Amino acid sequence: MNAPRLALIALLALPLAACGAGGVVPQTGIAPPPAGPPASAFGKPGPLMGADARALTQMFGTPRLDIRETTVRKLQFANGRCVLDTYLYAPARGKEPVVTHVDARSPAGSDVDPAACATALRAR
Repeated sequence: MNAPRLALIALLALPLAACGAGGVVPQTGIAPPPAGPPASAFGKPGPLMGADARALTQMFGTPRLDIRETTVRKLQFANGRCVLDTYLYAPARGKEPVVTHVDARSPAGSDVDPAACATALRAR
């Protein structure tokens, strides 16, 4: 390589070298606070909490939407009177995802009671 090119590479690498110049943060001997309750502990208890996808489809039939992402599965059920969104998360690695959160609304978008919506969906 020629000298100007080497100088340019060294100049471009300088900001990266500054990133590693920090020292190690000393330990203070203070234990970290204990982990708080899982997010599902703050949800409203209800008849669908803890149900898996098989139980939901037995109750309500085929979901209108079945969206799978890395850590969550959303099943949506609807019958013209209400829309029920169920969010399933695995309680531990390798375990079957279960309902930890539920939202319900009318077809117009206003909130409705999830238990009432579940009852309406069962009646079909």
